[in-house]
Amino acid sequence: MTEQVLVAKGISKSFALENREIAVLKDIFLEVRQGEFVAIMGKSGSGKSTLLSILAGLDQPSSGKVVLNGDDLTTMSEEDLALKRQSDIGFVFQSFHLIPTLTVRENIEFPLNIARQQNDERVNELISAVELSHRENSFPHQLSGGEKQRTALARALVSKPQILFADEPTGNLDGKNAEQVLSLLLDLQQASNTALVVVTHDPGLAKRADRTITIVDGQLL
Repeated sequence: MTEQVLVAKGISKSFALENREIAVLKDIFLEVRQGEFVAIMGKSGSGKSTLLSILAGLDQPSSGKVVLNGDDLTTMSEEDLALKRQSDIGFVFQSFHLIPTLTVRENIEFPLNIARQQNDERVNELISAVELSHRENSFPHQLSGGEKQRTALARALVSKPQILFADEPTGNLDGKNAEQVLSLLLDLQQASNTALVVVTHDPGLAKRADRTITIVDGQLL
């Protein structure tokens, strides 16, 4: 059996609204293994994106803990969390989040530059893999939606993370571009044996996962 990359234990999250507390997540237990593709589904407002942010160390739970490769993300300092995200975690957002003043190549290189780990061979490999060699010197405003998301995908994988999180990665794309991005995502994920956790509304995408979990009113079914 492949080893666990991530374990979430008893994750709950509440927000204060006026004079009451709103429970968004309720006592969630989840594990993800190396190379596994897990899809998270649920209606809008069910807590999917909140859970993804907590699993990725972008947000903290009200209670419970998230352990990634033996490190408890919920007890780490912001500085240590930032280093952990640089080395072990990749994230692909629905809205791309590219840096507008950087070219495709520079956006992909950005995580390596932050970590002071230049690796031109890895950057070239990914630019080719996402079929953007002809666009590497273009800026985000010159790209189509599909090209932007392929750039974001390459950037998320450039540091060879242990786990990749994707929040509706094809949500802003038309059918043709969505299929291309999804195929590239799965090809690259399988080639690198990276764990993949995707939040999606798309049942077609979820069918391609090794495992699908559903959130209803903040609880896993």
